Amino acid sequence: MTEPVNPAPPAPSAAVGPETAGAGPATGTAALELRGLRKSFGQKVAVADLTLRVPTGSFYGLVGPNGAGKTTTLSMATGLLAPDAGQALVHGVDVWRDPVTAKGMLGNLADGVKLFDRLTGEQLVTYNGLLFGLSHDEIAQRTADLLALMDMTDAAGTMVVDYSAGMTKKIALACALVHAPRLLVLDEPFESVDPVSAANIQDILTGYVASGGTVIVSSHSMDLVQRMCDHVAIVAAGRLLVAGTVDEVRAGQSLQDRFVELVGGRRHTEGPEWLRRS
Repeated sequence: MTEPVNPAPPAPSAAVGPETAGAGPATGTAALELRGLRKSFGQKVAVADLTLRVPTGSFYGLVGPNGAGKTTTLSMATGLLAPDAGQALVHGVDVWRDPVTAKGMLGNLADGVKLFDRLTGEQLVTYNGLLFGLSHDEIAQRTADLLALMDMTDAAGTMVVDYSAGMTKKIALACALVHAPRLLVLDEPFESVDPVSAANIQDILTGYVASGGTVIVSSHSMDLVQRMCDHVAIVAAGRLLVAGTVDEVRAGQSLQDRFVELVGGRRHTEGPEWLRRS
């Protein structure tokens, strides 16, 4: 199990699996490495010198209470939000010094980022494939495969603006997968998704990791993270509290109990007297 460490010095500038073609990073590099990431909004420190290493081939959970800095951290890690200080490296490539190369290896499902919802689901996935330079024939096949995997073939011609919240989440995941990235960063991927679709998505992600990909998922569901992930990091108030394998972090307890122990704030109360029925 790893505790927070001081940031390292800056470095020089059907089943869905990650691509292996192209120039890759040096052997042994982490899929994602965060070095001393820091972000403030006015006087509010959202992320405070956060350093974390995500091993290649891991299924990594990032958990924390509301306002812990999870989304801010992932936004900086994926090139959506510039950090005040620190580095984010995807397979050894600095996201902010070489964003094109880094983002080519990255699939991102960001929380709260608006999609081009006046496109149909099929058009949106196709558009994302074009952004990554895939051929039209390759995009057509991959889009059909992904829509089938997400059980959305019948909704392929429906505009995204007319999708439910769960369908929107699934089409966003298809967009993140279409170029077969080496690293998937998913912010609350199961929120608003029905149980059957959630189980199907878990199967897709498990197969993706088994084929050599790496997944980072933020979630408020400790049970889901404990069942699905092999590594986990707990953050609170913008700081890393602990990180390691799930068994190391939970230390013989359930992940839920360990989380509450580390984060604090649990109140054992029945509520005010007026709220209790006599």
